[in-house]
Amino acid sequence: MGLLAFRTYDDGPPIPDRVQTADGTLLFTGDDIGEGQKIFLAAGLMEYGSILGHGAWLGPDYTADYLRRAANIAIDEHAGTDAARELVQADFQANRYDEHTGVLVYSPEQALAFDALTAHYGTVFRSDSTELGLKPEVLADEHAVRAVTSFISWTAWISAAHRDGKDYSYTNNWPPEPRVGNTPTASVVVWSVISLISLLVGIGVLFAVFGRWGDKLGWKGREAATLSFREPGEVMLTPGQRSTRWYFAVMVVLFGAQAMLGAATEHYRAHITDFFGIDLAQWLPYNLTRTWHLQLALFWVVAAFLAAGIFLTPLIARREPRGQGKLSYILLGAVAVVVFGSLICEALSIHGKVDYDNFFAAQQFTFLDLARFWQILLVAGLAVWVAILWRGMRHRLANEHMGNMPWLFFLAALAIPAVYAVGLLARPGDNFTVTEFWRFWVVHLWVEDFLELFTTVMVAYMFVLLGVVRERVGMIVIYLDVILYSAGGVVGTMHHMYFNGTPVETMALGAVFSALEVVPLTFLTVEAWSFLQLGSKQEARSQTPFPHRWAVMFLVAVGFWNFLGAGVFGFLINLPIVSYYEIGTALTANHAHAAMMGVYGMLACAFALFCVRYMIPADKWPDKLAKLSFWSLNIGLAWMVFATLFPIGILQLYKAVGSGYYEARELTYIQSKANTVLEWLRMPGDIVFMLGGIAPLLWIMVLAVKYRGTGGADRPEDSKTHTPDWDVPAPELATVAGGEEQ
Repeated sequence: MGLLAFRTYDDGPPIPDRVQTADGTLLFTGDDIGEGQKIFLAAGLMEYGSILGHGAWLGPDYTADYLRRAANIAIDEHAGTDAARELVQADFQANRYDEHTGVLVYSPEQALAFDALTAHYGTVFRSDSTELGLKPEVLADEHAVRAVTSFISWTAWISAAHRDGKDYSYTNNWPPEPRVGNTPTASVVVWSVISLISLLVGIGVLFAVFGRWGDKLGWKGREAATLSFREPGEVMLTPGQRSTRWYFAVMVVLFGAQAMLGAATEHYRAHITDFFGIDLAQWLPYNLTRTWHLQLALFWVVAAFLAAGIFLTPLIARREPRGQGKLSYILLGAVAVVVFGSLICEALSIHGKVDYDNFFAAQQFTFLDLARFWQILLVAGLAVWVAILWRGMRHRLANEHMGNMPWLFFLAALAIPAVYAVGLLARPGDNFTVTEFWRFWVVHLWVEDFLELFTTVMVAYMFVLLGVVRERVGMIVIYLDVILYSAGGVVGTMHHMYFNGTPVETMALGAVFSALEVVPLTFLTVEAWSFLQLGSKQEARSQTPFPHRWAVMFLVAVGFWNFLGAGVFGFLINLPIVSYYEIGTALTANHAHAAMMGVYGMLACAFALFCVRYMIPADKWPDKLAKLSFWSLNIGLAWMVFATLFPIGILQLYKAVGSGYYEARELTYIQSKANTVLEWLRMPGDIVFMLGGIAPLLWIMVLAVKYRGTGGADRPEDSKTHTPDWDVPAPELATVAGGEEQ
């Protein structure tokens, strides 16, 4: 990753100091490009359409849009003949950038197109209508329009102009545009084939290893003899543990808001100006509903992870220092300030109430939309969370080898703020290729690797504490997942970077390693069956009903959606040849929903049900509501995917390959009759998801708050430390080489 970072800076597309005509007439400057990028982002246009394939899916991809329109203008200027088309291809592919002077020379036709498209985007962005799903007058003045057009024009230039000495552009000939000669390169095809081979080899090795050593790896055949847990009503909770009920309550409220915003966002694709008789874009334009939808997805999942970490810490440490509860409440308040402060600033930014260069202006990078001020505070909040965990665990850690489970738990938690902080390197005014490199450290590496690892550690610890498996088995599973996830997930981050200006080795490594990401997901799917059988066996052996059936079922659902959403749907769009035509279409949304909600959403629900089971009195525990929530969320998500997102994505991919990428991103196609019908077919699934899935979950959290976490036994509150009364299995030797006994 360090090498790829160096190559991204060293061989990324240049930003010229001046863009001018052959006679020296200035068109725009490098400062105009940077300013235009800032305005483009602050106005929320990356959450409306996309740029270089990245962003939202209602509006056009502005790179592809500019390139098509500019090529058409140039062809018309040459009288529209076949010879004219050849001239235009050669013209757009010619790289007239002089790195010594920093000057880029546009041909007369390219200069004419720039002026014409400045006028065109002025008409679009300064319109007083909401017919595009944007608020009236998105950009305030002609200067802003010209700066944004300069930025878009630069992205179109790097997508057509060939690298020095190469027969392909800075973006590996993306977007597909025959008018400028953009077709798949040899690298796109060859590395697609090699990635397929890598996948087959990886899965073959996986099954060979499990065939030989399967009795020593994973959950299968490694369970403890009997379950050894205390009934929730007999467990004494610490103040810190009790405080987490508020985290989970906030989690579900944010979850409900996020789901409703998602429904509104999707409705724009069916009817832009008519949200059941309301012109919603006047107040909540598409780019704002989508911004909030994405941000809340991260916020409510992170809230669950914070709470689960705080809840498990005293169980791992076997003590809780006095004051942890108060610190937990302070952290919750600080997180709430960040959440609502960032959402407000995003709305102000999109509505043009905050200057684009203001520290409180939303950055509006997709998934990193929050203003820099709030981004820094969020990193600080995550760091405070780690400090709370350290405070609770430091005595236990002092007596443990760093390779044992307590240290694995703490180090996995420490990685969460550390990797998220890398997103601070993505700055709105920097070279867009560089900002995308660092942004995807958060979007992919943070989400798909380090949150996965922290999840693995927490789940393993839950089962060790319940006596489902022995501690040595939990450690084996953790180390196995570290190896499998890291083997593909780290460098696999680069599958997002095929076509945004990074050098070609990014595609080579990204394609191979993203294919290997499917290998651990295949392992998880195989293990899910063993996991389910393990739960059934243990419940049959237990003298009392297992209290965490639905928490465990949510974890089983995670295995299913991990394989389908992250594995199958992810691999479908990760092949370079598929991504070449698919990037920025509904198949990306299909993968995102199935993976994000199916994996992290289900995980958050599992953590919530596990923890609040100890806070609600046994006779008040609504088991039927937990069951209803589980099935409704899974059925609703499956309906969403298979009734709408997947079929629309396949149709859009077919349109992109058959007619052209520009045509597949046109609003007239997105709102065609067939697509509109498929969008409406999603509504029953959304209703089941929200009313049957989220509403019961919310009531369960209301009960947890209502009973104040008194589902457990009472304890004195005046001691310096609180010892969680948790009947764990007898300690076994579970050490690494040279370590100490557990």
